[in-house]
Amino acid sequence: MSAHATTYIPKSRIAKWFEARLPIVGLVHSSFIAFPVPRNLNYFWTFGAILIVMLGSQIITGVWLAMHYQPSATEAFNSVEHIMRDVNYGWLLRYMHANGASMFFIAVYVHMFRNLYYGSYKAPREVLYILGVIIYLLMMATAFLGYTLPWGQMSFWGATVITNILAAIPIVGDTIQSLLWGGYSVGNPTINRFFSLHYLLPFMIAGVVVLHVWALHVTGQNNPTGIPIKSGKDAVPFTPYATIKDVFAVVVFFVFFAYWIFLQPNYLGHADNYIPANPAVTPAHIVPEWYFLPFYAILRAVPDKLGGVILMFGAVIILALAPWLDTSRVRSANYRPIYRQFFWVFIFCCFLLGWLGSKPPEGGYVLAARIATIYYFAHFLIVMPLVGLFETPKPLPGSILESVTGPGKQVGSSGMPAGAAAAPPTKG
Repeated sequence: MSAHATTYIPKSRIAKWFEARLPIVGLVHSSFIAFPVPRNLNYFWTFGAILIVMLGSQIITGVWLAMHYQPSATEAFNSVEHIMRDVNYGWLLRYMHANGASMFFIAVYVHMFRNLYYGSYKAPREVLYILGVIIYLLMMATAFLGYTLPWGQMSFWGATVITNILAAIPIVGDTIQSLLWGGYSVGNPTINRFFSLHYLLPFMIAGVVVLHVWALHVTGQNNPTGIPIKSGKDAVPFTPYATIKDVFAVVVFFVFFAYWIFLQPNYLGHADNYIPANPAVTPAHIVPEWYFLPFYAILRAVPDKLGGVILMFGAVIILALAPWLDTSRVRSANYRPIYRQFFWVFIFCCFLLGWLGSKPPEGGYVLAARIATIYYFAHFLIVMPLVGLFETPKPLPGSILESVTGPGKQVGSSGMPAGAAAAPPTKG
């Protein structure tokens, strides 16, 4: 991975003095300027940068909101209304934070499906991938805790349902529930605990993201062909090539983000959360946020409470086992015609589970959720191991360069295929 790597050489005396004592500028230069990236990366590889920017946005807006929020069962709902009505630009900060969670999960789901499609979990990137799964678990915990803080009807009853589910865990379940409740039911101590954890976890996510980026720079990036960099012609420097693409993608994503903030700020939420929490009135249909709906459908598909909890958590944990369940020697599904068909069935299954999670647990919805749940786990436990053994992949290109320019072509010093110079002007 050192094809384009260059050593940072400070020029001024101050820069030399500082670099000798804390070489952070050299680290940034080698990691984000001279770092070689495959020349065939597409826009699916920009979602890592989008996720880092969204994490920063969530932390900044969250810290600002925490200055005005009161984690109390009697004041939480009113403090949110105070933020919306009385704090300067409080409405903007809250809508950015609330919709930012959905944007965060949209980006992370694209990032995860890209990893599964292009085989980015395969050796030598297993640790990099597992760190990503840990980030996803921390995101889910943070998002759930944040959803309870407005202390509306859906917040209160969502907290009640999830904490009651945890009680089904053998031996430690009751203890975990008591620690979260801080009493005999969801109440004032609960919201204090949830607020403290919700404030802490984003900084833990940021720490794991640093490890994730570090692991990425050790193993290098995967690419659409799944072929490693073999020579300097297979790679380009991170800056300006990847940097410009990342910046453009972030700008486009923020235009999409702005649509939800300014035109549909409450569409992704639930109307019942604008009703103050009332333990005496249960909502007709308790549902989590949209990004939890597939796992909620899996939970309800199992008639046994403990079995549902095991499968719900297992649906996330099984993602971390993908590097060892996939037996194929080819990374990218572009060259795996049979697996590619199963992959799109898996995508459809995930969307179907999300839709079923928003429906009442009755009749055909439950049956469909059970079928989709079976396929979800079969994709990892049956399809990945067996297809990798029996599938005949398409021929791989000889190099990343060949996948871009075609076989037999060379790239000149300008980065253009040899012989592709501009045509001479013609006489009119």
